[in-house]
Amino acid sequence: MEYFAFQWHITDACDQRCEHCYIFSEGHPKLVEMSWERMMKVIDTAREMCERMHRLPYFYITGGDPILHSRFWDLLEVLHEQDIPFTLMGNPFHLTPEVCQRMKALGCRKYQLSIDGLRETHDMIRKPGSFDATLRAIRTIREAGIHCAVMTTVSGTNIHEIPAIVDLVVEHKVDIFAFGRYCPTSKEKAISERTHIEPLEYRELLDTLWQRYEKYKDSETTFNLKDHLWTLYLYEKGLYRIPEGLDDNTIYDGCNCANCHLTILPTGQVMACRRFDSPVGRLFGYGKNEVETPLYDIFHGDKENEYRQHEKMEKCAKCELLRFCRGCPAVAYGYHHSFFAADPQCWKEV
Repeated sequence: MEYFAFQWHITDACDQRCEHCYIFSEGHPKLVEMSWERMMKVIDTAREMCERMHRLPYFYITGGDPILHSRFWDLLEVLHEQDIPFTLMGNPFHLTPEVCQRMKALGCRKYQLSIDGLRETHDMIRKPGSFDATLRAIRTIREAGIHCAVMTTVSGTNIHEIPAIVDLVVEHKVDIFAFGRYCPTSKEKAISERTHIEPLEYRELLDTLWQRYEKYKDSETTFNLKDHLWTLYLYEKGLYRIPEGLDDNTIYDGCNCANCHLTILPTGQVMACRRFDSPVGRLFGYGKNEVETPLYDIFHGDKENEYRQHEKMEKCAKCELLRFCRGCPAVAYGYHHSFFAADPQCWKEV
């Protein structure tokens, strides 16, 4: 039975103020922590949805930094008791050996950290001292028996450092490495020369990294090809072939938006994807007349269905890889304020 992924932001509280943060993209918002009662309702409605869809729930618990939630450990206890798998995505600053061992005992399968450049670049983007704290945390996580994942956000700021980051994570025996592209988070943010990447420049990066991945294929690090433009790259190299005998109207791979993923914010707002402004419903209303909307109804609702209209995609709809790639519509939205616009780093001519 396949998993359905819920990226669950349980709190906005965070030790960092990263340049590409979604929470702080519009200034200084009021930080929200989801209440204990609501968290239990999230688990119940996620389980109910997955039962109806013949899926299994998988939570990616994050924030902010999830460990800063006042009921963090209580939540992990409940997930452990109900045998619901989860990954934690947070900061390195509170990861002592004792904390990591406790997380492992409560069923934490993986902890994801971020490295967004070498020391100077990373600390500029995130927080002074964050780089060294992250390297220490990698060792602490792995010594506790938890898989350590490192995620990098690629932009024009750090694109030339990505190969060196690959060397770094292999050196430190990171279990999983992946990267995604910088996604502008508001209409007020202009695409700057500092963050923009030209399509052929991005393809060159993939080519360089593929050679690195081949070099390190026998290392302890698994390289997750998270960005769907990897499909295009491997297709052009003859390393990926479109399977035969498939339904022409079915989406098989590529962007998970409206397919097998939902994001839940601390307010109860549900988004099709956290990487762009995509509200599709609310689990909870406001005030005394609070109305609860099941996740199943949200996922099958009209707003979510809008993101399934793949025939509207300006470029991808003309491509033979439509059902397997679609690049990153969130990045396209960040550039053009349209989910259906062309991926700005896709180099393919159609």
